[in-house]
Amino acid sequence: MRVCVSSAAALCLPLALAGCSLFPTTRKLPVPKAPAIVQTVTPEQLVAQLNKRWDDLKTLNSKVTIQASEEKTAEGLEKTAPTFQAVILLRKPESLRVYGFVPVIRTEAFDMVSDGKTFTIYVPSRKQVMKGSNALTKKSANELENLRPGFFFNAMVVRGVEPDELYSVTADSETVEDPAKKHLLITPEYVLSVMRQKPGSRQLTPVRVVTFDRDDLLPYQQDVYDDDGNLSTQVFYNGYRDFGGVKYPSSMTIKCPIAGIQLVITVLSVDQNQALKDDQFQSSYPADTPVKNLD
Repeated sequence: MRVCVSSAAALCLPLALAGCSLFPTTRKLPVPKAPAIVQTVTPEQLVAQLNKRWDDLKTLNSKVTIQASEEKTAEGLEKTAPTFQAVILLRKPESLRVYGFVPVIRTEAFDMVSDGKTFTIYVPSRKQVMKGSNALTKKSANELENLRPGFFFNAMVVRGVEPDELYSVTADSETVEDPAKKHLLITPEYVLSVMRQKPGSRQLTPVRVVTFDRDDLLPYQQDVYDDDGNLSTQVFYNGYRDFGGVKYPSSMTIKCPIAGIQLVITVLSVDQNQALKDDQFQSSYPADTPVKNLD
């Protein structure tokens, strides 16, 4: 018996010196708090609600502020431009105009117009007009040339699911930290994946993925993919408010991995379904302004 005790003591000594314990320990972990309201709907109901929001929208007239930044990954740098104000006009199916200006002095920064396929952007300070297709296929060293209308269109609205598109809905949850109250929050969510079937194939290509918060069933993230299945745009929606009877995010962050651009848009006002005329989607500039083709 003495030999066994001595052996056990000899074994415990190095474990104790190393900080190890032979007995289980217990420590308190933060307990995530669940939301007061968690809504449950079927996939069909979720898509029907999204489609209704999309169908109810005809036009959009919004005043915003925009802060743009460019990420130079190879150099490990981020270049942030001064915040400017803008008016964003949108008319279905694809018409868009973004008129940016510098506040206080009200100097025009740029004027972008798109019909959904091609766009024109006039930059008075550079005395230049640029034209090209809506799709960005090759990144330019000039950050302004990487700006495309789809970044704004996809941010301002979340499209419904078209009849030729397929979809799936999964339920998930995310645990995040509330920076103000310093505790963890559980965020139940629905993830809607929209896909198309590749012609003559069983392959499905992603169109977009929309994440809904289950407390209000409104989108708070949208990932948009190009025709080759590459992630082209990410949009994060925050702080939904009531604008004239319509729930709309008060801010959104747009990330464009291909372009290396990030836009932070703060929404000041939203007017939905106003009558917008054709000439409001036409750009004007001096006839002698040089035109650069981006394609």
